[in-house]
Amino acid sequence: MKTIIHFIYIILFVFIAGAANAQPKNNSQNASISGSLLNEQGKPIDFATVTLLRAKDSSVVKGTLSTDAGTYVFDKVPAGSYLVSATTVGYQKTVSQPVTVSGEQPAVTVPAIKMQPGSKSLQTVNIISVKPLIERKADRTVMNIENSVLAAGNSALEVLERAPGVTIDKDDNISLKGKQGVTVMINDKLTYMSASQLTTMLKSTDASTIQSIEIITNPSAKYDAAGNSGIINIKLKKNKQSGTNGNLSLGVVQGKRFRDNTSLTLNHKQGNLNLFGTFSRGDAQRLNVLDIDRVVDSATTSTYFKQRTELRSTVHYNNYRVGADYATSSKNTLGFVINGDYTNEYNNPNTSVTHLGRTPAANDSYQTTTSVIKQTYRNFAANLNDKLQIDTNGQELSLDMDYSIFHNGSNAQYDTYFYTPAGGSQMPPMFIRNQTPSTITIYTQKADYTLPITKSVKFETGVKFSSVKTDNDLQAQINSGNAFINDTSRTNRFIYDEKIAAAYVNMSKTWAKTSVQAGVRAEHTSSMGDLVTKNQALKRHYLDFFPSLFITHTFSDKHEMGLNYSRRIDRPGYDQLNPFRFYLDQYTYEQGNPFLKPQYTNSYELSYTYNKTINVTLGYSQTNDVSTEIILTDTISKATYQTRLNLNRQNSYNININSPYTIAKWWTGNVNFTGFHQQFKSDSLLGATLNSGKATYVIRTTQTFLVAKGYKAELSGNYQSALAFGIFNIKPQYSIDAGVSHSFYNKKMNLKFAVSDIFNTRKNTVSSRYQNVNLDVRQKNDTRVARLTFTYNFGNSKIKSRQHQTGADDEKSRVKSGN
Repeated sequence: MKTIIHFIYIILFVFIAGAANAQPKNNSQNASISGSLLNEQGKPIDFATVTLLRAKDSSVVKGTLSTDAGTYVFDKVPAGSYLVSATTVGYQKTVSQPVTVSGEQPAVTVPAIKMQPGSKSLQTVNIISVKPLIERKADRTVMNIENSVLAAGNSALEVLERAPGVTIDKDDNISLKGKQGVTVMINDKLTYMSASQLTTMLKSTDASTIQSIEIITNPSAKYDAAGNSGIINIKLKKNKQSGTNGNLSLGVVQGKRFRDNTSLTLNHKQGNLNLFGTFSRGDAQRLNVLDIDRVVDSATTSTYFKQRTELRSTVHYNNYRVGADYATSSKNTLGFVINGDYTNEYNNPNTSVTHLGRTPAANDSYQTTTSVIKQTYRNFAANLNDKLQIDTNGQELSLDMDYSIFHNGSNAQYDTYFYTPAGGSQMPPMFIRNQTPSTITIYTQKADYTLPITKSVKFETGVKFSSVKTDNDLQAQINSGNAFINDTSRTNRFIYDEKIAAAYVNMSKTWAKTSVQAGVRAEHTSSMGDLVTKNQALKRHYLDFFPSLFITHTFSDKHEMGLNYSRRIDRPGYDQLNPFRFYLDQYTYEQGNPFLKPQYTNSYELSYTYNKTINVTLGYSQTNDVSTEIILTDTISKATYQTRLNLNRQNSYNININSPYTIAKWWTGNVNFTGFHQQFKSDSLLGATLNSGKATYVIRTTQTFLVAKGYKAELSGNYQSALAFGIFNIKPQYSIDAGVSHSFYNKKMNLKFAVSDIFNTRKNTVSSRYQNVNLDVRQKNDTRVARLTFTYNFGNSKIKSRQHQTGADDEKSRVKSGN
């Protein structure tokens, strides 16, 4: 711990020294023009279109958008005289006085451009700026789902499954380019949830509240080092309109079972104050058919199990998010956000039938297990943030404090009856009850500081502290006579406490055609897992350093290459460390492993972009102590259970190609290809060696058609070839989705109809052949569904919403839409 404190002191010293000695320096090879936009009250104007024009003929040189602080920068400007033009809805077009850049004066700051309000006639101007579905940026891939027809009526998890390079398995584990260990963030903030809690949250989040999904395979040192395969950042919608406005969305979904969802967003922006809030609710009736065939070999005999379970559940969820931003001055913004969810899930009485025999054809006995499960999720999170823009050169300081608490509970009863092949009673029934209350409490504080030393050199640093405590209490009971008594063999309490102190430094430098960013992050982890019932505790303390490097070179306007490297860590999930047994029936359960070690990954990536549209990425990573699922057998009870163990290493090679294209004015498309080969190796896994791997590819394409005025249609398809992960092999999967939308009532109303998995082909088929267990699993969810969604935008529309564009050079990648 002392080492990390010393490291923080060094960073603070560098920060103070850098701030004291920073002097603007000229760089004749990197001319730039910068400035700011202000309204009549002297407040910054954000997301205005800023255009650099040649002074002699007003021809366009470059274009950009002003930032939240109203600033703009044009880099790599050739010597010459220029004008700066600023336009935005609600204001008059304003042009600066001529400015000149040269070798003697390569960095020019334009006096603040003050824009005057436009005439009332500007209120009727219709501005359409729609981003492409898939957008490639320097360090990430962005999936813009805000205007997608196929996103309507879906949950966040269902939309995430369509993101480039993302796959989700039968247990809802998220993988990126074939690798598990994905860190999921919401609005740039870690969720700090267990895998099961994260899945529940994503399933109950309405996709209509999401603006975009960012996929960052090699994050910089500024981000937490957690997640060996990268970060998925879900960006929720945020209001940019003045006045009071909102959005109402109503949706119904029909498959084999019915679902409905409703969301309401309200915003009020006036002067320095911005208030926002979102509430969504829904009812979902889910169906999951699970077939498990397995053979368990012993020294003398083999036992065959054939099991079928129909899992029917009903979910009622309510999510809310409220917050405010207040500009205390032109340079400082203070904000807070409060969000939470209230979810109840009821598993209808579900029956699992298991046949047992000494041969596949024999049926020596069978059993039925009826389960009734009620689960509750009560989650609350609060954030307080402050952002200070110290000067107009980009020097800024941001502070965040977060508090979160998750109360989850599960009450379950399993009634198992045993029968002879003829249907007679074989033995007395067994009744089991489980109560599993769980609480997770999280505190985090972080500070980030940015200092532009010159126009081409930037320094970033920051610190973060987090404290996470989980308390899981399994209270197991078994029937004895006519009463339930405590089952001491399964009752357990597990408390996990984790504290992480982190600090980072980033330095970036830009030349005429090359930019470099290098950084390092240090994280000190202290954790303790306390098996209260067994009076056992496992403590760990370790300090790690995570370097990162990003190099980008622009050969010309059409050709750009990038090379990056990062080291990352994936700590075991809270539920993966929890040694509880979660039963499906007497012979099937899942159990955590408190002795799991963190896994470390070194990732390398080479990318090439053509014409700012077509992108090709090659990647390689090696993960040591990789954590993977394993199937084990209790030799006494013959029960098969799933847990996790650390292997020696995993080598992964991947390629990703993304290409948007335009066939006609009314027809645009995007195709994404991801290929990867994973090799899992272990010198001694349960007394045997493991060396498994397979090449896999995933193809996704989306076609968008502007079929008529106000009508838009989308057709989407995806195919995933066979996949190997650890000891498991997964068969190919594919599906096709289609939808159409119609906007009307002055484009304030929109009706969307979509069908997912039209041919009902989406299913999971998994097999494993390892040691003495042969396992085959077939899982089919209710995936072929029809969705009907109605949305209504209401309120003040005098100043239209301004969205980030892809830049003045990205016209070819922009998807035109009438919405």
